[in-house]
Amino acid sequence: MTLADTTAPLEDDRRAKRNVAVLVAAQAFLGSQITMIFVVGGLVGQSISPNPCLATLPISMIVFGSMTTAPWLSQIMQRFGRQTGFLIGGAGGLAGSAIAAYGLSLGNFWIFLAGSYLTGIYMSAQGFYRFAAADTASEVFRPKAISYVMAGGLISALIGPQLVKVTDDIFAVPFLGTYLVAMAINVIGMALFFALDIPKPPVADASTPASRSRWELLKTPRIAVAVICAMVSYALMNLVMTSTPLAVVGCGFTVGNASDVVTAHVIAMFAPSFFTGHLIARYGATKIVASGLVILAAGGAVALSGIELFNFFGALVLLGIGWNFGFIGATTMLASAHAPHERGRVQGMNDALVFGCVTLASLASGGLMNCSGGTAAEGWNAVNLAMAPFLVLAGGALIWLALRPRSS
Repeated sequence: MTLADTTAPLEDDRRAKRNVAVLVAAQAFLGSQITMIFVVGGLVGQSISPNPCLATLPISMIVFGSMTTAPWLSQIMQRFGRQTGFLIGGAGGLAGSAIAAYGLSLGNFWIFLAGSYLTGIYMSAQGFYRFAAADTASEVFRPKAISYVMAGGLISALIGPQLVKVTDDIFAVPFLGTYLVAMAINVIGMALFFALDIPKPPVADASTPASRSRWELLKTPRIAVAVICAMVSYALMNLVMTSTPLAVVGCGFTVGNASDVVTAHVIAMFAPSFFTGHLIARYGATKIVASGLVILAAGGAVALSGIELFNFFGALVLLGIGWNFGFIGATTMLASAHAPHERGRVQGMNDALVFGCVTLASLASGGLMNCSGGTAAEGWNAVNLAMAPFLVLAGGALIWLALRPRSS
């Protein structure tokens, strides 16, 4: 691949649209394993962990794996291309599901956690699908490309939780079948990446401007605010979603009810993606991110208003929509705030920070849910109240950016 290939005109976006189609399929099929595991991870943790406060630790380990993987996986993609990075992600998902299944069959919490960590390698790779969609897209098509790829998660929302329903009790060990199906998904889904047509980034030479350090990048106002809003949107979504199956079952409903609530949530996360890109193109990323923060707050208010099944559905649907607007808007802000040769450093740093916060959120979720009150309802209220200060932080950052002189 020559440098000329990487700088060819993109106005017709034919290459970009082909890559988007591949990435949508990957998000839909391979991504279903994440919705499956997020439904059952806390329930498995609650059944085999030595302490109920550690129930959501398997979810935390997945996110921690994603956080620690993002920097080096991004650099691999910068050097060897997106296809190599995505194949590594699929291999990590396969190994993670296999080891988690083995730990589950033994009832060994620590082996199960090791598998969860490796699943985080897949989750990290999936996080780069949205950036890969932008690589070959024109500036006009870029927000739509990102949005369409995220929309692939709508199909994963339908597939994943329903697979849980048909696999959770097919073996004597509950949920073992779920992890075996996740293994198969990785084996089959990795074949999709051979259809990608994304050139490797050009190799830096004497004419390439020097890349800014990570600290210099973080001091760039638009990058800093994009990272803060992405961290808050994703972390708060994870904080609440991780506790949802525990709260639904703890309040007297069934595992099937919990799967349905998570299905509605993930549909709400990705269904708006069919038009989020158009809204960003029309109104700007900053306004869409602000709308997302408001919707996240509304979801918390609905959750705090009661523990009926419709409260869970309403809160989780709003949580999904708020995440969609906040996270896609922040991704679009970030994608337009750095030079191409800084892509690996910026995107790896962003996802490490985002998933670092998500790790803390998922850890806090189990503690708040199981150890902050005498009942499931009290724990659920504590989880949702914890959203408030972080929404204020992200909202304040957006206001600060909007008030800065344009010349800055």
